[in-house]
This record gives sequence, structure tokens and C-alpha cells, in this order.
Amino acid sequence: MTHDVIGIGNAVVDVISHADDSFLDQMGIEKGIMQLIERERGELLYAAMTDRTQAPGGSVANSLAGIGALGLSTAFIGKVKNDALGRFYAEALRASGTAFPNDPMDVELPTTRSMIFVTPDGERSMNTYLGAGADISSRDVPDIFEGGGLLFLEGYLFDKDDGKTAFTEAAARMKAAGGRSAITISDPFCAERHRADFQRLIAEDMDVAIGNAAEWTTLYETDDLDRAVGMAAEVCEIVACTRSGEDVWIRSGDTRVTAPVTPATVVDATGAGDQFAAGFLYGLASGRDLETAARMGVVCAREVIGHIGPRPMVEVMDLFRAEGLV
Repeated sequence: MTHDVIGIGNAVVDVISHADDSFLDQMGIEKGIMQLIERERGELLYAAMTDRTQAPGGSVANSLAGIGALGLSTAFIGKVKNDALGRFYAEALRASGTAFPNDPMDVELPTTRSMIFVTPDGERSMNTYLGAGADISSRDVPDIFEGGGLLFLEGYLFDKDDGKTAFTEAAARMKAAGGRSAITISDPFCAERHRADFQRLIAEDMDVAIGNAAEWTTLYETDDLDRAVGMAAEVCEIVACTRSGEDVWIRSGDTRVTAPVTPATVVDATGAGDQFAAGFLYGLASGRDLETAARMGVVCAREVIGHIGPRPMVEVMDLFRAEGLV
């Protein structure tokens, strides 16, 4: 079976809870970012959660859920342990319509999980224990690239050397199959940690690169956002920059596209970037022009910030119709 979009990333079970700012201070949680934590701290934070909503997550997996909901065929390459959370992840992903070719494995580390605390202002503070999911390597990349399509990679996977080999293997196989590859930078701290790798990857292996303003300026070490995006566009075919509630910028060669963003009430910012990527990549994979693809990304992001959780809750295609995008 051929897939329109194949993602590779860290298979994370998201455990979401509400908290106020004083709880974050008390627990030493830095607001609004993703922090990597050790196993013991993960158990402590899990125990401190008052209400828990469990969902199969991971940045790229969330994007694939959005793309699949729009009707394209999706597959996710990830690694989970054969434990309760790992079995939950595999079953939930498959039930949602995304193929998950790697069965839960008998490995030492437990399934990756992220404790996400949502404050009343909608900000989410992620505390991620990198378990089995981060140990994915080239050996775990299945042969599912026949027919090409679009490969989507997440920057978080670069936190371990094995993840880099999985990236390289998947990108090479997709290229050989005649497809295209895209990356999301994931986080300013990822850009800081892996600057040289990301710059090389964007220049040499990627056709599409997606990031927010902080990620692009961090990656290219400049406060001038236009210059940072321009530096990426000089070496990569399509570059997208989201700007936290302001218009989205797309660059492709000399072409500049702006997609307007209308202010919306933020209930939960979890997944805003993931769902922008879903709409944008859906647009590209289904042959839309850059402006339409960008506007599709904006619609998907606007939908997901209006409710708790990182995946769409309504028929997004209906929203596209309402905006005249399909």
C-alpha cells in the first residue's frame, strides 16, 4: 500500500492535566516550553496531576492525525515498548486511521511520555521523558516508501544519535522512491542544540522546512526574522514561518506568500504548530498552491487552539469549504 504522507518521530503518549502558575513555580516547571526530564521526575509529575487525559501524541503523529482526518493516507514510523502505554499508543493510532507499521517491542526503556500542564491562559508546559521512542534508529525504518509521497520529520528526534540515523535512512528511501521530504524544527532549544545538523539537513535533504519565528532566528543566529527565513529559503525549496497569532510567511525562491491570521481565543495552545503543519502539508501533498496550503494550515491551527487537546475535533474539510479553500 502506498501512503500520501509518512511521518517519522518520537512516539509519545501525551498525559494532559490542568494546573495554575503557582503549581508550575512550585514544581520548578518552566512555562510554555518542552523540557526533557529523567524517569524519576516523570513519575513525580505524573503522580502530581489532578486530572489526566491520555492521548497518542508526538509532534509528527499529531500532524498525521490532522492530515488523515482530511482524507489522505498516512503512516507513522515510531517505536514503543510492549507495555500498557505502548499498546495503548499503537491501538489508538491505528484506530484513528494512521498506519503504525512497527508493533510494540520488547525493549528495555518504557514508552515515551510527556506530562503536559495546561494553565488557564492556554499555554502548555511539556515535560517529556525520552523513553523507547527516542531510541528509534535506521534499523527501525520499515520498507513502506514505494510510490513516493511526502516524508515528514520532527526535530525532537535529533536528541539521540540513533534518531539521526533513522532520519537519514528515511529521507534517502523517500528520495529514491521519487518523493519529497519536510522537517519541522520542533522547538528553539532543538535549533540551539542541533544547529549544524539542522542547517545541513535543510540545505541538503529537505524540500520543505517549517518553523516558528523563535526557531528560525535561533537556527540562523540573527534577530532579523526576515533575514533568517531568507537564509533558509536560499537553500530549501519551500520555507514556512508561523508567528504566534500574526500572519504566516511562506518563502519559495523569490516568491513570498502571506497567510492572514485572525485573532482567536486560545483554550489550549497544544498542537497549534502540529496542526498548522497538517493543513500546510495536506495542501502541498494534494497539489494546492502555496497560498492555499498556507491558509489551510492557518485554519487547522485556529481550530485546534479552541479546545483541549492537540488534534482536530470537527470536520476540518467543512472549515476549508467555509473559507473557499476547496
